[in-house]
Amino acid sequence: MTRLLEAYRAAHPKSLALWERAARTIPGGVTHDIRHLRPFPVYVERAQGALKWDVDGHEYVDYWMGHGALILGHCYPSVVSAIQAQAARGTHLGACHELEVRWAEWVAQLMPSAELVRFTMSGTEATHLAIRLARAHTGRTRVVKLHGHFHGWHDGVVGGVNPPFEVPLSAGVPGATLDQVLLCPPNDIKAAAGCLERGDVAAVILEPAGGQAGTTPAIPGYLQELRALTARENVVLIFDEVITGFRYAPGGAQAYFGVTPDLTTLAKIVAGGLPGGAVAGRREIMTLMAHRGDPAWDRSERVAHAGTFNANPLSAAAGIATLEAVADGSVQVRASKLAEELRRDLADVMKRVGAPGAVFGESSIYHVSFEGRPGLGGFDQPRRQDLYHLLRCALLLNGVDCSMFHGWVSSVHTQEHLARTVRGYEKALEAMAAEGCFRGM
Repeated sequence: MTRLLEAYRAAHPKSLALWERAARTIPGGVTHDIRHLRPFPVYVERAQGALKWDVDGHEYVDYWMGHGALILGHCYPSVVSAIQAQAARGTHLGACHELEVRWAEWVAQLMPSAELVRFTMSGTEATHLAIRLARAHTGRTRVVKLHGHFHGWHDGVVGGVNPPFEVPLSAGVPGATLDQVLLCPPNDIKAAAGCLERGDVAAVILEPAGGQAGTTPAIPGYLQELRALTARENVVLIFDEVITGFRYAPGGAQAYFGVTPDLTTLAKIVAGGLPGGAVAGRREIMTLMAHRGDPAWDRSERVAHAGTFNANPLSAAAGIATLEAVADGSVQVRASKLAEELRRDLADVMKRVGAPGAVFGESSIYHVSFEGRPGLGGFDQPRRQDLYHLLRCALLLNGVDCSMFHGWVSSVHTQEHLARTVRGYEKALEAMAAEGCFRGM
């Protein structure tokens, strides 16, 4: 074990004990793949604003921000008040309620594509439903998905997430299901056109700002060309705005880039940090879910959609409070400005320390990559997972927490938080360099 990992283990005895307990009852000891960390994850006790504290008493500047859901930071006062007020009135009413109507109205007001809105409980559920709607609308079965783009964990989207792209993200998915997905390199309109020429494609689904939170950014003009191509071929264009929705702009990446899809999938910010997602889009497609009172339609032609916690009133309350707070765009402007400054300062740190790679990103997201910037088609080789695990441990030892490859900046991060973050990265990268982690790169 390296000195860095020895220090990490010594600094987090309570987290280690909790992980050992968790491993006895939870597969792998974690409840989300992205929280897997070698040698073990930290366990967080509470959070406030841009900070959080683990069970061993360590304070961190947080760039997980609820996996990107908390653009307003932890425990934003109006969101907390809305949740508390609704919890006192009921957590599951088993009925329609006014909050779901107000929530849908807010989404429709802000998101250009949202003629109608249907709520789900997660981004994975949202992309699953959007693809089903596209297939029902077109009568076709195949879906075009771009290399390196992530749309959740359901069977229909696990192909082509990480290199090698021919190997799906998960075991247990039938080949017949994978065959319904046509994998396509990003930023290549000719390749997309070739897929659509087949005549059996129902939809093209993509992260509009680029795969995996913008790791491989969309090049200028690509979204516009893809919009024109799909419209010409009568193929449903789906923007997965689970990450970009309400972050890039109040109207998401579609407003930011000026391209309106047929369907949009949402989660994270839309539910204000509580579980929730949505599909929004064109009326003629969305109404495929509506009952008509026609027995044949309602039984066999309608797109079915259920879910015990769809539009849960707690999530609706948090979502409304959040969308009210981000609607004028000032939150996004502040978070993006802070992120731009942080990206610049972290790039300087990497040069100073002699760490390989690059820092890049857009809007209020930053990426730290030891492999440098990806090409137009994204990374074509697996990334050095061992280095990113070490970086996370080193950052945690120096008061910073973020996900493996990127971080989300909130509107409540401050200059002081950024300064602490830059110092934390510098110390973390220096510790890695001292152990020879970058030798030969």
